[in-house]
Amino acid sequence: MSNLGAYQWLTTASKKVGGPVKLMLLTACGGCAIGLAIEHGGKKIYKIIKDHKGKKVSKITSNALEYTVTKEGISNENIKFSGGEKFYVLEADGDAVLVDKKGDPNSPYFISKELLMEISERDGKSIV
Repeated sequence: MSNLGAYQWLTTASKKVGGPVKLMLLTACGGCAIGLAIEHGGKKIYKIIKDHKGKKVSKITSNALEYTVTKEGISNENIKFSGGEKFYVLEADGDAVLVDKKGDPNSPYFISKELLMEISERDGKSIV
């Protein structure tokens, strides 16, 4: 078998565009344009996904109750709560409470309901 078919296609394409140099330039420019289009599209998709994740988190905390830490405390999991710090109660199940500490990138945490009742309040009322 020979590669005459590929060679014939290359020579025909070169003649149509005005020579082999022009064919190589068109191929290089076309590849560059396709690569840039893929990169630009990928960046847009990444930004959309990143923005969507941020909106989802803020939507959860907007429906949650906000509490203020009135007394410093440390949970059994070594999570520190300082006075004046704010957190949101996302979910509660028995003694475990899922809280999102405001401004903490590692949130949410499961904290003991007993500890939260000792260290926090909401509008003068203890956490329930």
